[in-house]
Amino acid sequence: MRDVYRNLLTVLGAVLALWLILGFWPLSVGSRVALSLLVILVCGVLLWRQHRISEVRAQALSEIADGDLPPEEFQGAVILACGDNTALFAAGTRQRETRQGWYLQVKDAGQLPLLAQHLCRVRPAQVSQISVLLAVLPECHTSAEDFTRRLRSWQRAIAQCRVALGRMPPVWIVAWVTPPAACSGAEPVWFTTVSQRTGIQVHQPGQSSLSLTDWMRETAADERLSRLSQGLWLDSLMVWQGNAVGSLLSVRQGELPAIKPCAQGLCMAPVKGEANNLWQQHIASVTALPPDTALAADLLPLPELLLPALPRRRGVSHRMIFWRYVGLLGGIFLALAMLASWVNNQRLIMNVGDHLALYHRLSGTPPLPKLRAQQRLRADASLLDDWQRRGEPVRYRLGLYQGLRLIPPLEAAVSDWAPPPPPPPVIKKIVQGPKTLRLDSMSLFDVGKWTLRPGSTKLLVNSLVGIKARPGWLIVVAGHTDNTGDDASNQVLSLKRAEAVRDWMRDTGDVAESCFAVQGYGESRPVATNDTPEGRALNRRVEISLVPQADACRMPGTPRAPSQDDDAAQNEMEK
Repeated sequence: MRDVYRNLLTVLGAVLALWLILGFWPLSVGSRVALSLLVILVCGVLLWRQHRISEVRAQALSEIADGDLPPEEFQGAVILACGDNTALFAAGTRQRETRQGWYLQVKDAGQLPLLAQHLCRVRPAQVSQISVLLAVLPECHTSAEDFTRRLRSWQRAIAQCRVALGRMPPVWIVAWVTPPAACSGAEPVWFTTVSQRTGIQVHQPGQSSLSLTDWMRETAADERLSRLSQGLWLDSLMVWQGNAVGSLLSVRQGELPAIKPCAQGLCMAPVKGEANNLWQQHIASVTALPPDTALAADLLPLPELLLPALPRRRGVSHRMIFWRYVGLLGGIFLALAMLASWVNNQRLIMNVGDHLALYHRLSGTPPLPKLRAQQRLRADASLLDDWQRRGEPVRYRLGLYQGLRLIPPLEAAVSDWAPPPPPPPVIKKIVQGPKTLRLDSMSLFDVGKWTLRPGSTKLLVNSLVGIKARPGWLIVVAGHTDNTGDDASNQVLSLKRAEAVRDWMRDTGDVAESCFAVQGYGESRPVATNDTPEGRALNRRVEISLVPQADACRMPGTPRAPSQDDDAAQNEMEK
């Protein structure tokens, strides 16, 4: 799948997940925020990871240009040529196109799974057309151990393609060897096998295919030696390939699965080989006469005869894969949304049912708990009625809404009980005390002093005519200053001046000290601005007020006012 489709699916999945969290699932605010941040974080990590994978893949496949890949409308076979493929491609090219197939050269085993994954991403419709050609040229190898190790690496790479393709790709093995000396100059001959039933088929240019038996029988006198030599050569090549290739690939070893080729081909054409190569070693071990190295052509013939035998399936395009995943995500979202809607409706039924059960369980004595339960039912009914008129929230929809059948029992429960009328109100006599009396400090004291001036007594007598001690009232004397000086000195000065006024009232009016409360606020409670002389003069003051307080200012010997507890005790004694 292309990166743009993959990124779109990732973003679509994140959007649907956020819609479920914020719009459907009954979660707390903190849980919603935490899950939303987690979804956004996971989406960002996936997008970053996909970008990194694309960069690594592009770097690994930097040698393969887009022009080397088959076009999207190509309907033939796409062959990944592995193994000894150098002689199949011209120098500087990575692909060969024929009428039936598109051959891509894979230089090393590590590149094969990456190329398969790249083709699945950019050519998904051609995934079913991909097969792996394992080219074997025994004349290009001199060491059997190196050949075995190289074959193992290709086997491991073919197994890794299963991850990208979703299945093991079709594998077919083709070997090329130089024909015997008796056949030098003849056209290349192909020997192919697709299944055990058909046996070995022989293909010559310009002739129809024949079975190996018929081909050997229908031999002209001048071709008898040539075909006999090719038959012996074929037997030797099949023995070598069975020992060196077939026995290695057909047996599972550890994590390497067994590979069963869907078709095999043997071509006798001139191959440019190495001195003392594996084929010469094999022939020498049989005949003691190793064959000579032939002069090879530029390119070896391609195994076009085997292409019709490859398994074919219908491919899937990028767009089809994308819409399949979109449908899958939509189905998962719909299922989870319906589940969340069902959970929300069950919680709604449970909450309303609990309110109804509590309401019916209360007897109405005392009436306050049942009145509160009735108010809760009214709120539920009002909410459900509003949803009925305007439409219920999305989290309750999807055909599962149950609020309509809850409205009738709510309305019946609300109308079957009414609270008793409240008792008549008790009219209490409101006693208003005198207003606060404010005295100018400068008229009573010198600057910075708290001793009363000699002439201030007359001012106090005239001002305190309305302030009289009475039971149940507390005389509060509060001193205030302006902001001149520091806070601590002003607080002490205001308290001392309030105490001086209190002492004068106590001694002159013969009032008990328990009738007074003295407070010093300093400059903390101004009544005017301290930026002007007039404002500072208003802030320098002593305030006297009466405050209602039980048992305040009770003279010694005065009986205490009877209380409800005293009346109850008296009634108990009379009984």
